Amino acid sequence: MDVPIFNYVNQYLASDPTRLHMPGHKGCGPLDCEDRDLTEIPGADSLYEADGVIAASERNASGLFACPTFYSTEGSSHCIRAMLFLAMQHKAVSIRGRRPGAYTEADEASPQKPCGIVPSHSERSEAKPKDPDSPSLRVLAARNVHRTFLSAAALLDLDVRWLWDESPTYLSADPTPASVERAILSERPDALYLTSPDYLGHLVDLGPIADVCHRHGVLLLVDNAHGAYLHFLPEPMHPMDLGADLCCDSAHKTCPVLTGGAWLHVSQRLGLPTAEIRDALALFGSTSPSYLILQSLDLCNPWLEALPGTMPDFLPLIEALKTELRAEGWTLCGDEPWKLTLRPRLRGRSGVELAEILSEHRIWCEFFDSDFVVLMFTPSNLYRDFDRLREALASIPPCPALPETALPAARPEQVCSLREAMLSPCVRVPAVQSLGRVLARPGVSCPPAVPIRMPGERIDEAAIAAFDAYEIQVCDVLP
Repeated sequence: MDVPIFNYVNQYLASDPTRLHMPGHKGCGPLDCEDRDLTEIPGADSLYEADGVIAASERNASGLFACPTFYSTEGSSHCIRAMLFLAMQHKAVSIRGRRPGAYTEADEASPQKPCGIVPSHSERSEAKPKDPDSPSLRVLAARNVHRTFLSAAALLDLDVRWLWDESPTYLSADPTPASVERAILSERPDALYLTSPDYLGHLVDLGPIADVCHRHGVLLLVDNAHGAYLHFLPEPMHPMDLGADLCCDSAHKTCPVLTGGAWLHVSQRLGLPTAEIRDALALFGSTSPSYLILQSLDLCNPWLEALPGTMPDFLPLIEALKTELRAEGWTLCGDEPWKLTLRPRLRGRSGVELAEILSEHRIWCEFFDSDFVVLMFTPSNLYRDFDRLREALASIPPCPALPETALPAARPEQVCSLREAMLSPCVRVPAVQSLGRVLARPGVSCPPAVPIRMPGERIDEAAIAAFDAYEIQVCDVLP
């Protein structure tokens, strides 16, 4: 497969250029990669107006993923903002009564059927009232969203409704087709927003949920940051294969791409012209996208093309490791193929303790908290990595099980909107003194960047218990 961005840089370097353009390092520096770091000079193309080497590389990616695919050098966070905006644009076009054109490389419009079936009159009469002509996007979302979703909702003034379930951890959600349909009939959303896989490796049953969404004329948006490789499994499991309308992948999380590389995928059902998609990315993106990251996305295309042939060697390695660990008494959770998530408290260790032991064996995990340790494998790992983990875990004797964190189920009072809470002045107080106050900021770091409580919600006793369990020391609250 051709790698047009990478090839352009090679040609540029071979010309022995005099660099009277940005960046200021002029191709020299201590990182030994500065020579390949360019800007939008003639021939290098421009990410948000791409019609040259970047557009050619994106066409390669689109062919691999079997859907229109666009590059970002600012991670899935960038793509999340863009896809929520595109959902708003899609609704606005629907309100105006203009059918969007079907996707083609030349953006030639053609008639397109609606994404789904409009709810019946009886379903509408039972639902909560909503002005169908309002441009505001009503989004039904599972609670385990990345904090970027919250900032995007605040900036775009989205009407967010939460999809409640009984998941024992704030890091996961367990929506079912039935629970989604009940919530759609109750809340009348324009879009459903889900995270799959989640941080612990749980996959949502997206196919049947997509059918429910489309039956009711609801867009399905998926944060697939941890599952870019899912399309290339022997049985494809990528959200776009299962019916998603908009989806983001963090290319750098599971593929050989520099940190910040990401893909935005758009279903052809939406009929969104390429120019509108690029405009949405440009609205939230830097005007100086990293050319180093673009080259790594470009070079990832041949790797993805070869990935189905790699799977028969790699998948048995990680499956064998999971089987061995279960046989030795370790408890695992999640069903994502490339992720290994341990629940060490059932073996007598907290996640914090286990992560510290692993670090003594020179093993650095993706994430840990009191209950979980998350380990991410890819085909780029060496055989020794598997062996080192086996040896480290085998060296840990079992102890009596510890109780897992149990948090009381609660549906906090929503006092104000996300936008009002996140864009208002706030004060910082000790978490133990925040009872009765209204949360103003998510107050969680990355990883995992999943909020325990949402801005605009009143802090109750259950929230205080959650803050204590996850060692949240301070809260930003409304004055």
